Amino acid sequence: MTPDDLMAEACRLAEESVENGWGGPFGAVIVKDGEIVARGQNRVLLTGDVTAHAEMEAIRKACSTLIPEAPTISVAHVNESLLELVPRPPGSPDKVPMRAKMLMGYEIYTSGAPCPMCMSAIYWARIGAVYFANDLAETSAIGFDDEFQYQDFAKPYEQRSITIRQLRPELGTPSYAAWDGRPNKHPY
Repeated sequence: MTPDDLMAEACRLAEESVENGWGGPFGAVIVKDGEIVARGQNRVLLTGDVTAHAEMEAIRKACSTLIPEAPTISVAHVNESLLELVPRPPGSPDKVPMRAKMLMGYEIYTSGAPCPMCMSAIYWARIGAVYFANDLAETSAIGFDDEFQYQDFAKPYEQRSITIRQLRPELGTPSYAAWDGRPNKHPY
């Protein structure tokens, strides 16, 4: 499929979401070598799940399609498929030399510029390219405050629109120590 075909499919999914009352006008497709691996649509109104954005749904479907045995995966098989460890890219600021491959080498086409949650998931999934039809200003103009969130994230904690502060760090230390000391941890 061409990039135009892929974007047309993402936008078709967005329109279908609106027509069916599932959620906002957002659709996404995850692609490898020009072929669609997974589709996602905004389903916030359908599910009541505020994380059911098109990009999140597409990432979840791609992962479940590419590792269908994930619910029963064992420690012995953790390095298979998307969880295979690969070296960090040259010039990466990552301090860990190897990470799980995840969706490295895949692309995502989406009807609107991803919100901060979805963009973070795209980074975590290691998707290599993002293509969008509508930008943040257009998204904001129809009532989705993604642009505001990006602006808020740039501010120091004490200036943000919600209260953010560290509380009882000593309670979090044991779980971090457990991870740090785990001999067979799998960086993802």
